[in-house]
Amino acid sequence: MTLDRTEAPAYKIINTIHLPEPTSTTLDNGIPLHVINIGEQPVVRFECIFESGNWHETHTGASFFAVKMLPEGTTSLTSSEISEAFDKVGAFIDMSHASDRSGIVVYCLSRFLPEVLTLVKDLLEDPAFPEKELDELRNITLQNLRVNKEKTAYLATTEFRRQLFGSDHPYGQSQEEKNIQELPLAEIRTHFEQHIKNGQRKIILAGQISDTDVRLVNDYFGKGNYSQELAEITHVVNTDYRGKGIIVEKTDSVQSTIRIGRRLFTRQHPDYFKLLVTNEILGGYFGSRLMKNIREEKGLTYGISSHMVTLGRDGYFMIGTDVKKEFTQQTIDEIKKELYRLQTELVEDDELQTVKNFMAGEFAGSLNTAFEVADRQKILLLDQLPADFFSRYIDQIHATTSEDIRLMATTYLNPEEMVEVVVGGK
Repeated sequence: MTLDRTEAPAYKIINTIHLPEPTSTTLDNGIPLHVINIGEQPVVRFECIFESGNWHETHTGASFFAVKMLPEGTTSLTSSEISEAFDKVGAFIDMSHASDRSGIVVYCLSRFLPEVLTLVKDLLEDPAFPEKELDELRNITLQNLRVNKEKTAYLATTEFRRQLFGSDHPYGQSQEEKNIQELPLAEIRTHFEQHIKNGQRKIILAGQISDTDVRLVNDYFGKGNYSQELAEITHVVNTDYRGKGIIVEKTDSVQSTIRIGRRLFTRQHPDYFKLLVTNEILGGYFGSRLMKNIREEKGLTYGISSHMVTLGRDGYFMIGTDVKKEFTQQTIDEIKKELYRLQTELVEDDELQTVKNFMAGEFAGSLNTAFEVADRQKILLLDQLPADFFSRYIDQIHATTSEDIRLMATTYLNPEEMVEVVVGGK
C-alpha cells in the first residue's frame, strides 16, 4: 500500500477520558493515605503534604525555610550524609513550598522504599536546623531574589499579585531581603513543630504499589499523634484593584512586561469549565486570538498568553507578555480589543471546535505516565473535588457553546474590572 502524503491522516475526536481512581485509607493514627496504583515499572513516588504554606505562618518566610531546611541535617545525619544516603539508593528528593501547602516528595525504586522511608521519617521527626546551613540557605535565597529583581517578568508578576490580594495576604506576598535576613531561627522551628511535625498531613503513594508498600508506610508513619483538625485562618483580601493602572519604571530595561487581569475563583465554581474554554480561545494556546493578533499580525511580541490560575482558596485570570517599551500601549490596546471582541461577537463554530479538539487532545496527552495521572488525582484530593471532576472534563468542554463564551467574557473579562501592571515603562 502506497502512503499518500498529500492527505492528512484520519483523526478521531476525543469524547471520554477515564482516570484510575485512588484507593484511600487511613493509617493507624488517622493520617489519610491515598494510593494511586498505576504503571508498569517498579517505581514509587512517596509524597507527604502538609497544611503549612504561607497561609499558616505568623512570620513571613517561616514556612519556606521550615520545609527547605529539613534535608540540611538531623541530630544523627549531616546534610552531606543525607544527600549520600538518598544517592546510594538512586532516590530523588524534593521539598515543595507554595502559598497553601508545603511537602516532601521522593522518587525511588520499589525495593528501596524501606531505606527511603527511614530517611524521610528522620527528616520529619528529628531535624537539627543547623545554623551554618541556614545561613547558606539564606544567602542562596537572597542571591536568587536579587537576580529575579532584575527581571521585569518577575517584578510584574509579584506586583500583579500584590495588587490583586494585598501585600499582607499570603497570595500577594513576595520575598523581601529584610524578611529573609531577619527571620529568627526560633520562628522557623516553631512553624515546623506546629504545622509540619505535628500538623495536619496527607500521604500519597503513586506508581507500582503493593500491599507490602502500604504496610511499610503504616509501620513508619502510622504511629504518634498528629492533628487532624485544621484551624480556620482568614486573611483580609484587597478589593480595590479594579481599573488601576500601575507603572513601575525600569530605565535600564529595553522592554516592558505587561500583566493584566483580575481575581476569579477556584475549580469548584460552576463557570470554571466554560471560562476555561473562553480563556483557551483568547490566549491559552499557540493558535489563540492574542497570538494571532499581537504576534503574527502586528509583530509586537514573541509570545503572549492568558491563564486561569487556581489556588487553594482563590484564583485569578492573567494576560502576560513582554514587548519593546515603545509598543507597550499599542499592545495593551490590542489586548482590550480582543477582550471586547469576545464580549460582542459570537465565536465561529470552526474556531470553537478547533479549540475544543485541542483542549481534549492536550488533556489526554498529559496523562502519559503514572505520575502524570497521579498529579491529576492529587488535585482532586487536595481541592476536595468530586471524583468524576476530570472524567467530566471532556464533556464539559464539548458542551460549551458560542453563547456561553460571550456570556463568560461579558461576566468575567471586562477590562474596566481588571488591574493593569507594566514594569519597564511605556
